[in-house]
Amino acid sequence: MCRTGTPSVYDSESNNNDPRYRYLGDKKGDCTLQISDLQEEDNATFLFRVEANDYRASFTDISGVSVRLLGVLGQSVNYPDPVCAVKGSTITLPCSFTPLKSVNDNGREVLIEVVRVAWCQSPHMCRTGTPSVYDSESQNIYPHYRYLGDKKGDCTLQISDLQEEDGATFRFRVETNDPRATFTGQPGVRVTVVDGAQMKIRSSRDDGEFKRGESVTLNCSAAICTIHQLEVTWFRDGSALSESGPALHLGYLTAKDSGNYTCGLKRNNHTLSVPYSLHVEDEEEGTFGALLVYSPTAL
Repeated sequence: MCRTGTPSVYDSESNNNDPRYRYLGDKKGDCTLQISDLQEEDNATFLFRVEANDYRASFTDISGVSVRLLGVLGQSVNYPDPVCAVKGSTITLPCSFTPLKSVNDNGREVLIEVVRVAWCQSPHMCRTGTPSVYDSESQNIYPHYRYLGDKKGDCTLQISDLQEEDGATFRFRVETNDPRATFTGQPGVRVTVVDGAQMKIRSSRDDGEFKRGESVTLNCSAAICTIHQLEVTWFRDGSALSESGPALHLGYLTAKDSGNYTCGLKRNNHTLSVPYSLHVEDEEEGTFGALLVYSPTAL
C-alpha cells in the first residue's frame, strides 16, 4: 500500500529511486509518473499514496492504474480465449509465438536463436529457477502437462486430468541467445476448473424410440462449461463400452442396442449422467399375423 518502509518505484523521501521512474508531479495535486525503458516487471498495477502531517488525512488510492506490456520489436505470444473445463477432463491450449529474428549490436546483426521455452502459472514470469509447469531445460516435468509445441513458433500446451490447482492464468516464456529478445507473453490464458459437474447426454433424435437399421449419435457434455475434449466412459445398463470420446455413434441399430445409456468422466465418478433410455423395435414388434377362419358353410 506504499507505506513507509514498503517497496516503491518512487518515494519523495528516498534517494534510492530507480532512475527509470521519474516523478513529474508535485505535492499539491499533480501525481504524474513517467516510466522509461519498460521491463517485464512493469506489467503491473501502480498505486499512488499521499501522506500528510495527520495520519487521518493519509491515504492510498487502491484503484490504481494498470500497465500492460505488449510484445516489443515484433515479439508476441498469441493465447487462446479463456477456457472453462471440468475437473478430470483434458484441455488443449492452442498457442503461437513470434520471436525476434535478429537484433542490432552496434551496427552488427546478431541472429536470434531460441534456447529455452517454458510455461508457468501467474504471477511467475517463468524465469530460470522460478516454478514452471513445463520447462524445456528441466527434467522435472509434471506428467499431466504435455508440451505439443516447439522452439520455432508453436507453444501449444495440453493439460490432462485437470485438478483444482490448474485453475490459474498460464503464461509462456521465450528465452534466446540474446537477453534483448527474451520475453514472457502477456497477459496469458485463464483456465477455470469446476468440480462436481454432472454430465448430460444429448441425442440426435428427440425421442428414444428407434426402428431396426436406424442410427443415432449420443453426445456427453457438461452444461456449465464449453469443453472441447472429454475423456469419458460410456455405459449400457451399467456395463462399460469401449468408446471413450464425447460422442457415441450407434449405426444400424438392432434390438441388442436397447438399454439405458450413461456417461461420465473417466477419472471422476461423481460426474455420471442421468440415464438415457434407448429402445429399438424388434423385428417382429409392430407386425400382425393374418388369421384364417375356416367356415364349412362357405363351401
